[in-house]
Amino acid sequence: MCDAGSHVNCSRWRKSTYSDGGGGDCVEVAEGIPGTVPVRDSKDPARSALRFPPAAWTAFVESLKSPALPRL
Repeated sequence: MCDAGSHVNCSRWRKSTYSDGGGGDCVEVAEGIPGTVPVRDSKDPARSALRFPPAAWTAFVESLKSPALPRL
């Protein structure tokens, strides 16, 4: 059951587009929660989500797009 204090648990989660679909390492992000970006492990959604300020999450995602970042 969802209530005002459980926004993260009641949110719609979006899985990374880099997910291989075969149970690999993936993250999910919940959107639409003011002032925070919750991130969790898609393989263990019952665990607590990490929460980041929106500006920090945006900076992190943008840094991953950098051509200076080594590709594996």
